[in-house]
Amino acid sequence: MIALMGWLLLCFMAPALGAFSLPGEWYASLRKPSWNPPGWLFGPVWTALYTMMAVAAWMVWKRGGFIVQRVALTRFLVQLALNAAWTPLFFGLHRPDWALVDIALLGLAVAMTIAAFHRVHRGAAWMLVPYLAWVSFATVLNFTLWRLNA
Repeated sequence: MIALMGWLLLCFMAPALGAFSLPGEWYASLRKPSWNPPGWLFGPVWTALYTMMAVAAWMVWKRGGFIVQRVALTRFLVQLALNAAWTPLFFGLHRPDWALVDIALLGLAVAMTIAAFHRVHRGAAWMLVPYLAWVSFATVLNFTLWRLNA
């Protein structure tokens, strides 16, 4: 259980790092598509996704630790770093263009993590599929916001 708590802590550090770059007046002033989700939806969705990410990483970690699962867990950490970078890029620096590059790389990194996790623990890989779906949607939204406001 201590290891699971460590993975949870690590995963929830990603949004904590972006807490200083929350949506504000700049985001409120952006033109948004009609299908832009309401603000209240993001908290519950990300809470569920970060929890599933942590459990998936823990499941892989339990199959030999970082030494045995170095490739899969390194991919996981790379995607987590890209995840953590998005909020400061988009909301902090007001750079949807840079954030778009980041989130496109994030989607690729998540897909590569799913592939690596699948070789270790299929259940862990499947736990990341909703995350990939959400990141894919967020990529389209990021692109649309960039184009509408360029």
